[in-house]
Formats: sequence, C-alpha cells, structure tokens
Amino acid sequence: MKVVAFERDQKKSSPKIVLLLLLAVVGLGAFLRMDFVLSVSHKVSHDTVNYDIMVRQLLEKGIYAYKSGESNAQVTPGYPLFMAAVYKAVDYRVHDPYPWIRCIQALLSTAMLVLMYRLGSMLAGRWAGLLAAFLGAVYPAFIWTTGGILTETLAAFLLVLYVYVQLLAYRTQRKLPMLLAGASLGLAVLTRPEFLPLFVLVHLLFLLWSRKWKQTLLQFVVCGAGLALVLAPWVVRNAVALHELVVASTQVNPFAAGTYPDKNYEDGLVDRHGKTQMEVAKERLRIGFTEHAWTYVKWYTVGKLKYTYGRMFYGSGHTPLYPVMPAAMRYVYHLAIIWAGVLAGAAMVIGRSWRHPAALPALLLAAMSALRLLFVPEYRYNFTAMPFFIVLDSAAAVMAVQALRRRQDNRMNKPHGRGGIDDGKTAGA
Repeated sequence: MKVVAFERDQKKSSPKIVLLLLLAVVGLGAFLRMDFVLSVSHKVSHDTVNYDIMVRQLLEKGIYAYKSGESNAQVTPGYPLFMAAVYKAVDYRVHDPYPWIRCIQALLSTAMLVLMYRLGSMLAGRWAGLLAAFLGAVYPAFIWTTGGILTETLAAFLLVLYVYVQLLAYRTQRKLPMLLAGASLGLAVLTRPEFLPLFVLVHLLFLLWSRKWKQTLLQFVVCGAGLALVLAPWVVRNAVALHELVVASTQVNPFAAGTYPDKNYEDGLVDRHGKTQMEVAKERLRIGFTEHAWTYVKWYTVGKLKYTYGRMFYGSGHTPLYPVMPAAMRYVYHLAIIWAGVLAGAAMVIGRSWRHPAALPALLLAAMSALRLLFVPEYRYNFTAMPFFIVLDSAAAVMAVQALRRRQDNRMNKPHGRGGIDDGKTAGA
C-alpha cells in the first residue's frame, strides 16, 4: 500500500499570495533576530568561555582539546570548527568574533524558518508550512539563542535540514538527495552527537512505509555513505591521535549527572572517592533502582521530561530583556506547542496514521525525548526538538481544518432522506 501522499498545495491557495506571506514571515523573523543580537548586551556562559579557550588553543597551538592542554575527544568538532572559521575570518586577535558569530547564527535561525516552511508544506500543504514558519519566527527561544555562543542554533538548523532532505530523498528516490541527507545528518552529529541513533530509526520507518526492503536498503546504504564521509575525518583523527575508536565523543558527564534525582548532587548515595564518573554512575543506577526504585522510576520518566520541557530555553542571558511577547504569553505559548504536539502524536497512534509523512517528526520527537531520559535534563535540551513540535502542530492543525471542511461538504452534498423537502410528499398538499 502506498504511503499517504506528500500533499503539495491546496488548490485554492495562490502561489503568489503564499510567496508574499512567506517573505513577510521570514522578514519578521530576520528582523527580530538581527534586532536582538545587535540591540542588547549578551552574557557569556561558562561553556562559551571553555569553547573560546579551546578554539584559541586550536588556532595557536594546533591542539584540539576541551578543558585540557592535551588532545582529546571530549566534544565533537562541529561547533568548535564553526567558531574557528569565524575567528580566522575576522582576525580574532584584532576584532571580537562574538558579534559576527551571533549575526551568522541569526541568519541560520532565519534560514531554518524556510526549512520549516518546506517541511510543513511536505506534510500538509503550503498553509501548514506558512503556519510553521510563522510560529517559529516568533518563538522566543529561537530568537534568544542566536545570542549564545553555544551549539543550539547550528544544531537545530542542521537537524531540520537533515529531516527535510531525508523526506525529499524518500519522495524522489534519487541517490543525490540520499547522499546529501546522510551528509546533513553527519554535520548535525558532529555538532550534537545524540542525533546519531536517528539514522537507524528513520530507515526503519521508511521500511514500514514502503514494505520494500531492497529499496530501503539502498536508501540506508547511500545515506550511510554520506554520513560516513562526513564522520570519517573525525574518526580517523581520533584513531591516530588518541588510539581509540571514537565516533562521537568521550564525554561521560551528562550521563553521570543524569543519575542524580532532582539534580541533588550531594545526596551521598554512593562514595565517589577514587572512582571514575562512569563507575559512580553505574553504581548509582544499581543502588537507585533496587533500594530507591520509585524515586528513580519517577526521575527517569516524568521527572526528567518535566525538567526538559517544562520551560523554554532562555539562551545565555542578556540585558535588557528582549521580550518578543509578554511573559505570561511566552510560558503559555511554549506549553501550548508542547501539548499540541503530544496530542497530535497521540492522535496519529490512535488513528494508526503512521503511514502519513507527519509520522516522521512524531517519531523523531518520541526518540529524542526517550534519549533525553538517559542524560541530565536541561531546558536547553528541548531546543532542537521545538522545530519539529511546531511543524507537527501546524500540519495537524491544517489537516484538522481540512477534515472538518470535507465533513461539511459531505453533509451539504448528501442526498436528503425520507421526509426531506425534496422527497415529493409535500408537493400536492
């Protein structure tokens, strides 16, 4: 059975009107982002300071290392190399590179709106794409994060790019988009390594869609080749410099920190003296799930999800406040996006609509949320999920309106039953 079609355009919508509206939405998004990065005083986070030290060390000494003077693979090279390129281009010894990075991130965030439009259009037509772009244009976290010298903006852009190109590859069945999809995912993984498992999940979904294992295997291999080409230099570097097979990174702290319920890092559950972070983490999990089972079950389910999605990410901080929208509305807006996505995903499961292309962002959200349960929860970790919540919400809203219209049209066109005004019984009265 064929997958539900990638609905292109509603017949009644004028391409010119849609284009004008899209330009207006993208223009609004670009203005908000550039106005923000240029009009406030941005704070510098602890992670940014460490990135700066790392990049300067790389450029001046040729040593790639995070929080160390010796080569390591604590963090993947996507964002540090992005920073290094900007540092080099603007001559960081003379000019402050941070304003340039913020402006580039504002442009990337604006470009992500176009990708969200294209992705929404693939799922439910142009109006879904426009709605997704508009909701993304005014979502405060997308604006604030452009000011932080952190991975979020670049990672979100690359992940949305990957999903768009991956759906395009599936629709066209052409090898070049498949290869580019893998390369896009590779760049996303080099920026945030937790995206790597999505590669397998996406192709399992494609297999369920097509029921053609040879076709899916071809997609898997070609896309995997693109992924491998991008990851290969990093893997080879680690093998040569560190004598280890490291595909992503060696950082253990996010996993270990996630074993502390409610982030109580001084609970004294395990003696940490003389033990590695991984040893402490394993012991905490063993004791926690055996002696404090209910506490750990709650923490590794609703507890971490609440920490991750309960509030939007506010970026690195800035003064004065750039409000975008009133404070009460910001909180409601964020939660409305989250819960609408949850309801849309639940409706797809209940309605067995897994063959619709909207099942892909729904699957990604479920997978990303599950992966978050393994690590320390932070509000910043919900950032890369939000474009997919917004796209899924927009597609669901448009499909709901279309369903209501079809139901109304069916009622209007339905033949009148017995006793109606056209059944002839009143004609000779």
